Amino acid sequence: MSFERPFALIALLAVPALAGLWLLHERRRNAVAARFSNLALLPNLLAAQPGRLRYIPRALLLLGLVALIVGVARPHTKLTVKRKDATVVLAIDISRSMTATDVAPTRLDAARNAAYAFLAKVPKTYSVALVVFGSRAYVAVPPTLDRNLVATAISELQPGEGTAIGDAVQIAAQLGQREKSIEGVVPPTSVLMISDGARDGGRIAPAAAAQKAKALHVPVSTVLVGTQNGVVFAKLTGGYTEQIRVPPSAPTLQMIARTTGGQFFRARTPAALKQVYEGLATRLGHTTESREISDAFAGGAIVLLLLGGGLSAFWFRRVA
Repeated sequence: MSFERPFALIALLAVPALAGLWLLHERRRNAVAARFSNLALLPNLLAAQPGRLRYIPRALLLLGLVALIVGVARPHTKLTVKRKDATVVLAIDISRSMTATDVAPTRLDAARNAAYAFLAKVPKTYSVALVVFGSRAYVAVPPTLDRNLVATAISELQPGEGTAIGDAVQIAAQLGQREKSIEGVVPPTSVLMISDGARDGGRIAPAAAAQKAKALHVPVSTVLVGTQNGVVFAKLTGGYTEQIRVPPSAPTLQMIARTTGGQFFRARTPAALKQVYEGLATRLGHTTESREISDAFAGGAIVLLLLGGGLSAFWFRRVA
């Protein structure tokens, strides 16, 4: 919690001072009463003594005063609120290794199905773009509110060669900078990348691309798909078929997420991949903002003051 007027909190020093003055006043009053009365006769004169009940109204009044002073200091706190608009870029790897069937039916098909689930969860006010990367990276769909357009492009993905991860990160990070909201402000951009391996080709190194995304304040969350049992088949001359092991490689995707402030996930099954994408969609729909909560403290102060005064009047026929 932070305060817009922290100097106002100095007034809190008056609270323990008031409590001390009240206790001192009570002791003096009891001492004076004892001089002119016989304490042994008090039980015959009073049906019951207030005892510790007399502290409750005053404690409530002091707490109300504390809340009032804190409210004057204009407190701010971090609250999770819904975002109004943003640009989300899906970056999907279509390299040959994505045809491995260790994630059924294939890694690419699992990524495609998870992307559909993601589109269903992303807030309707968000623009969504699609970047595809194999031996090169390109924009398949620029930022748009048309979910059907993005879904159609995802359904038409075909496997290729290479893994130009660095190019994909750079292109995806720059896409959102061209968008502007109604107020003329560039909305925040997030990139969600799904791949199974390290760089294979491309013009820009992943580390350099990650630094550029970081400079643009674009977090890139990465999802590593696949298991150590992944294999692909390549046809050779003479009618032979070669079996190539394609285990997923995490270091590059981990570095990209860590550098840009995104998150890294592993998805070894279609269900896990779908769950990751749905979770990311939900998180993208909210952001943390600093909000002033002076009204909450002012309202609490009024309730405490009224409650303290009311109890005092009800129990002792006087206020405080």
